[in-house]
Amino acid sequence: MSDSMKLIVGLGNPGKEYAATRHNAGTWWICRLADELRITLKAEARFHGLCARIGQGDSELWLLNPQTYMNASGKAVAALCRFYKIQPEEILIVHDELDLPPGTSRLKLDGGLGGHNGLKDIAAHLATREFWRLRIGIGHPGDRNAVVNYVLQPPRKEEAALIDEAIHRSLAVWPLIAEGNCQAAMMKLHTKSSKE
Repeated sequence: MSDSMKLIVGLGNPGKEYAATRHNAGTWWICRLADELRITLKAEARFHGLCARIGQGDSELWLLNPQTYMNASGKAVAALCRFYKIQPEEILIVHDELDLPPGTSRLKLDGGLGGHNGLKDIAAHLATREFWRLRIGIGHPGDRNAVVNYVLQPPRKEEAALIDEAIHRSLAVWPLIAEGNCQAAMMKLHTKSSKE
């Protein structure tokens, strides 16, 4: 399956007070990718976010960091998808994942929403869960009631280093993701991280 990706979305909350929090791991990933590609994300009011376009014609691809709050992420995703007629399976959502330890990243298509408000809102707006996700592990506080506070705090120093490493490793499979070769990207990403 090599339908190329058309939209890569990094989930997070807007504003300086949230910039360094665990919930913004998806946003960090997009910013790092933009840096590597030497492109600038610019505010696009109609897409409720910071966007950049890569490539031309058929191989055109969008990067998007929604500037809505996390639980309204679908508004930004749906607006861009409608405008450019992007299908759910051509979308990759990069987000923080409580069920994975820091230092781990996993790529998958479809599946549950894991109580993630950003994913829930996107699934509601697109009326499907059939989109790709790149899950960046942030670990779990161990208590369900502590989750909200946990995701809205910056990671501890040693966790931050691990999360950074996971972002770095998952960016290494970006060329495969970009060309729509997600199965190969998955194999490469998952075998690498399981050996460590």
